[in-house]
Amino acid sequence: MSAIKKAKGFKKSKPGLYLSIGGSVFGAFGAYKQIKEARAEQDKLQLVDAVISAAAVVTTVALLVRELKRLGEDDVLAD
Repeated sequence: MSAIKKAKGFKKSKPGLYLSIGGSVFGAFGAYKQIKEARAEQDKLQLVDAVISAAAVVTTVALLVRELKRLGEDDVLAD
């Protein structure tokens, strides 16, 4: 397999999925900070926005973990 094909398949590989999970977890810190600020300001609308953002992060991580489990032996970069 050529290097270009391997590079194109990086997103669907185990390292690519781990990197995506790491980025999503990093986004969770931003959502946590947003929730904390909304609580301090007692802004309900901002709090709802922050909770929805946190739910999106959780959903993204769950989808990536599921994809990682499905990948199993079919790792593009394993060759």
